[in-house]
Amino acid sequence: MALEPGTKLGPYEILSPLGAGGMGEVYRARDTRLGRDVAVKVLPDHLSTQPEIRARFEREAKTVSSLNHPNICTLFDVGTEGDTAYLVMELIEGDTLAARIGRDPIAAGGLTRESAGGVPPRASHPLPHAPLTASLQIGWRCASY
Repeated sequence: MALEPGTKLGPYEILSPLGAGGMGEVYRARDTRLGRDVAVKVLPDHLSTQPEIRARFEREAKTVSSLNHPNICTLFDVGTEGDTAYLVMELIEGDTLAARIGRDPIAAGGLTRESAGGVPPRASHPLPHAPLTASLQIGWRCASY
């Protein structure tokens, strides 16, 4: 999809790309109503027209919004602009997991264990699949692409 800086999704103005993975593209955006920077996740073009993928995206939003843990970023909003479905999340500043591993592999292992602490047992919460990748953004908390 490659959203250009200045693109508007509802009240969110895209500022720059943050990362991309198989199930989404994440951008830094400005919430023009509240005057804060946020992370906006959109489905890639090749997936956005598939009903089962859109339904999974919506389930992800509902599931994440029901969780409250220091290691899980907060979901602020969901929306659709034209054919683009998007999730708006707390922006987590920090390095990628790949950068942390490069500097200190042992400490990075501790971060992944700490981050996993925010994921409830599958039996109690049917979470959508979200792989741990080297592009995972590490800050005080974690947000995956």
